[in-house]
Amino acid sequence: MKLLLFYVHDFWMKPHSKNLEGVAERSDELSAAGAVLALVHAEPADAERSGKVATKMVKNIKWVAGKFASKRVVLHYFAHLGRESADAELARELVESVAERLRGVDYDVTVTPYGYFTEFKLHVAGESMGKVFVEF
Repeated sequence: MKLLLFYVHDFWMKPHSKNLEGVAERSDELSAAGAVLALVHAEPADAERSGKVATKMVKNIKWVAGKFASKRVVLHYFAHLGRESADAELARELVESVAERLRGVDYDVTVTPYGYFTEFKLHVAGESMGKVFVEF
């Protein structure tokens, strides 16, 4: 698992083009302010330890959110942080599991459309904790 976390003052995205067959049509724009944007790259080895991976993802996201007194999170699967990517279904399941866990502790969670290339804009905080990369 590779996880790139940004604290964003502002975030906006819209689907650009579908990259997976079988996903629902989406054209809606999404935005968030004062949120942790989590770019998630699942790897093949994550399949054997998905529960532990989801737990570590939640802990890291909550840690960064706490540094900015935020309870807003945007989860985005981003298959460009490593050489090997997990199966698309595993990646989707991990993101959904993390979203459910965070919502269960009163986080406002947005999940970007899965199976799409997206166009996005972000305004990232200047503090060093506004940009965190973790690998586990």
